[in-house]
Amino acid sequence: MLINFFGVRILTDPALFPRIGIRIPFLFTIGPKRLTAPALTVNELPRIDLIILSHAHFDHFDLRTLHRISRGPGSDRPDADTTVITAPRTADLLRSTRFHDIRELRWGERTTIQTATREIKVTGFEVKHWGARLRRDDFRGYNGYLIERNGRRILFAGDTAFTETFRELRRSGSIDLAIMSIGCYNPWIRSHSTPEQAVEMATDAGARFIMPVHHQTFRLSFEPFREPIERFESALRAEPERIALREVGETFVLPI
Repeated sequence: MLINFFGVRILTDPALFPRIGIRIPFLFTIGPKRLTAPALTVNELPRIDLIILSHAHFDHFDLRTLHRISRGPGSDRPDADTTVITAPRTADLLRSTRFHDIRELRWGERTTIQTATREIKVTGFEVKHWGARLRRDDFRGYNGYLIERNGRRILFAGDTAFTETFRELRRSGSIDLAIMSIGCYNPWIRSHSTPEQAVEMATDAGARFIMPVHHQTFRLSFEPFREPIERFESALRAEPERIALREVGETFVLPI
């Protein structure tokens, strides 16, 4: 997601090239191919103030995209103003990029980012997933995040199976928008939620609007291509006004 949060430009889990996976330098990438083109290419992105990475899986932590962003828009100059927030024990994967400000957050930890316009606060919270990039590095962490600015709050859940930890988020105040993963649940239900569970967790957190992600992009599971978004819409049939968007490339404006 590309978010303009009161002038702070945020990018979550960017993967903007035709394939994700293991990159053979100067040749090709071994891994799943995109089924739907991204709304913007890497070259079309504006200058990014903050990148938020939920975990190290290839479809959420695409090093080719991150390398390109770290060079800065339209030039070979490092974008030194971009801060990267990532999960525990994943910063080492970014050593070959040109990012200077890389911060790992554990569950319950908060950091404040000072941008050219103002500050923004990000807090890591517990989700139910796993963080290994390859088979032998299961020590890597995984996060959901709360993003706060000007008294408004956005929840970015990353990937998660159903968990009751979202109820705890309600204690610290209401949430304006919850960005929830709704796909990859068949057969991976132990680490991903169904659309109905995603709606339930966002509601448990007290979210006003829900934005579905993690569907119609890569073939990573067996459910039909359109099933996640159709089930998501059905789950909110009685409250369609809570649906922030439905298709890749749409824009949602948070009401003031």
